[in-house]
Amino acid sequence: MTFTHGYADNDGLRMYFEVHGRTVPGRPPLLLIPGGGSTIGTNFGELIPLLAEQRQVIAVEEEGHGRTKPTGRPLTAGNSAGDILAVLDQLNVETVDVLGFSAGGHTAIALALARPARVRRLIAASTFASRDAVPDEFWDVMAKATLDDMPDIYQDADRRLNPEPGHLERLFELDRRRILDFPGWSDGELATITAATLVVSADRDVVTAEYAARMAGAIPGARLLTVPGGHGDYLGEQAASGGDLRTMHATVPFLLRFLGG
Repeated sequence: MTFTHGYADNDGLRMYFEVHGRTVPGRPPLLLIPGGGSTIGTNFGELIPLLAEQRQVIAVEEEGHGRTKPTGRPLTAGNSAGDILAVLDQLNVETVDVLGFSAGGHTAIALALARPARVRRLIAASTFASRDAVPDEFWDVMAKATLDDMPDIYQDADRRLNPEPGHLERLFELDRRRILDFPGWSDGELATITAATLVVSADRDVVTAEYAARMAGAIPGARLLTVPGGHGDYLGEQAASGGDLRTMHATVPFLLRFLGG
């Protein structure tokens, strides 16, 4: 399997990306956007080999995450969507399918809304589009959260890649502020998404299956997939799966069917 990696510059931000597998005629690359606190490896390390057998995969790390260094700007879905466009331009990729997980799902939605011609299919996985998707207690907990609340697996991964003092703390604060300041989108805005969309949620996820159905209903023609599991175990996400990949292996065929191969 072929593998390349590099950085794309966007107004002072150098976004790290990886490309797995070869170009498949008739199928655009699949772009993977990890969730908060994650690296490509912790979020998609188990999934990429399965997907890259079928199509080319591009994976990115958002600002402050993994190998993408933080800058002085806030981490927002809109800013990250701009960074990703720089990656696609550098790779001369016109159109992609996109899978965004959790907070990375916000970036995937922002990309689909801002540049509809460049997103063919969208998978919004374990994410939400409006602030009322989660109870008030969620926001209270997030406001009071500290670094001790970050899963050890995320902390260990960041320390390995970025041992310099203060990096992990900066990562945590970027993610915390990103969620607290998340404005969300109205149903009217979601109704303008033109990409074929699959909303994926687990039955024991951050959001309820009822909310996932509501979100899918706001996006024209969107499909809904509810899987038995937790927040990301069905993608092989390390903190959620704990190395048990049975749910991921059961889910991948549904994702590939939606993507068309």
